[in-house]
Amino acid sequence: MDFNSGNIRLLFGLKLRQMRLDKSLTQYELADRAGLSQSYINEIEKGKKYPKTEKIIALARAMDTTYDILVSLQLNKKMEPIYQLLRSDLLTELPLSMFGIEPGDLLELLSEAPIKLSAFISTVVELARNYNLDLPQFYFTVMRTYQEMHDNYFADIEEAADSFLRESGLPDNMLVSEAFLSDYLTRQYGYEVVLFTEETHPSLMRLRSVFIPHEKRLLLNHTLTTDQRVFTLGRELAFQYMNLTARPLTSTWVEVDTFEQVLNNFRASYFAGAILIRREALRARLEALLNLTTWADASTALMAMLDQFQATPETLLLRMSNLLPHYFGVDEFAFLRFEHEASSSVVNLTREIHLARLHNPHGTTDEHYCRRWVSLTSLYELEDVLRHNTYRAPLLRAQVSDYVGSQNTYFILAFTRPLTPIRHLNHSVSMCILVNEASRSRIRFLDDPAVRRREVNESCERCPLSDCLERVAPPVELNRQQRISAIKQTLAELGVHRV
Repeated sequence: MDFNSGNIRLLFGLKLRQMRLDKSLTQYELADRAGLSQSYINEIEKGKKYPKTEKIIALARAMDTTYDILVSLQLNKKMEPIYQLLRSDLLTELPLSMFGIEPGDLLELLSEAPIKLSAFISTVVELARNYNLDLPQFYFTVMRTYQEMHDNYFADIEEAADSFLRESGLPDNMLVSEAFLSDYLTRQYGYEVVLFTEETHPSLMRLRSVFIPHEKRLLLNHTLTTDQRVFTLGRELAFQYMNLTARPLTSTWVEVDTFEQVLNNFRASYFAGAILIRREALRARLEALLNLTTWADASTALMAMLDQFQATPETLLLRMSNLLPHYFGVDEFAFLRFEHEASSSVVNLTREIHLARLHNPHGTTDEHYCRRWVSLTSLYELEDVLRHNTYRAPLLRAQVSDYVGSQNTYFILAFTRPLTPIRHLNHSVSMCILVNEASRSRIRFLDDPAVRRREVNESCERCPLSDCLERVAPPVELNRQQRISAIKQTLAELGVHRV
């Protein structure tokens, strides 16, 4: 199995360190014997440097071994899981630096750990393979975790957005418009912005945009709404203004090559939201919103914010998720995006962020999401509205959801609208706020009795409600859990206890 140069460095450093410890030598003692500096030995063992031939010979002589043994890629049995980890190339694919971890540090930790921990790492890698967790899925999961760790607020991007707005000379009360962004990209970066249609590029009609780097040409789908065009142009500006070179060339992921592309796409999208919905303007509107006492007034204010900021519902809710934890202490909530094709029974959860330490509602595998969630009921409502040709604006609905079998209650607000440019595909974006003393004290409309209240669950397969009219699948997972509980109960009665 071939190794890339980075993994060869890591493997050599790890092996050198292990042989040094087996000889009971300190780094200083080995350096002295080999005629090298202690700092150089440390860099080798961290996998940062690979020594030249004459230095490897000196190291081998200092440890009474041979050149061939030292450069061999073979490790002892205890370190075999680390060898397998390097063979998987996972270390080069993991964005460890985002979490302050160097690959060499991780390998050093593993090399000192018991065999069971090394075996555990190997098991995780094997599980990922067996369950077909491909690299793009892994990248998006890491990206979501990174957002959650930072409460979805990134001061450096906020500052970059503020800097651009100051440099642009736009007054504080003026929107960043489509015309402004298009003109700025043309003047400052030599862009050509072109609309494409089904006649010119029929195979691209499911995409919002395509960037052609060598021509600096940005193709925009002519079916986009104004708010979608503005966001797309703002994201394109971010790639240039923030010098984000590793990037996707299409608005919808067609292929993911590196984690850096995923990270930069997130940063560009965050920047776009920050210049379209300015921090201080939204902060003032949120202060007023949270002090409203009825959902009727709150929903009116939220719909007005869409118009004020010329934003999509998703951009607005994500921007709210940036500021609510940082400025208002509201950090127990989730953001969910569902997509639904007209006349289909399948609803897909395509994006989720959980700032609440709890993980519900959340995505499931091979199960049917609870049809009582307002996120889903509004999708079916939208389908009916579109069928009768009465759609005028995004639907905004709210619901208090009590999770069966737990103490968790969420106030959920959901925006639902057709997903341009993909025909017959609708989506719903939701903010699910955990109802507790902290959120009640900060958000006054959470306890409005006018909001519909319903018992909900994660999925039909886990739900005990026998009278649910929305059920689309039997509670097979619940039944399995109950069978296991019954077996345990009987074993306990028979005196068969766990040892």
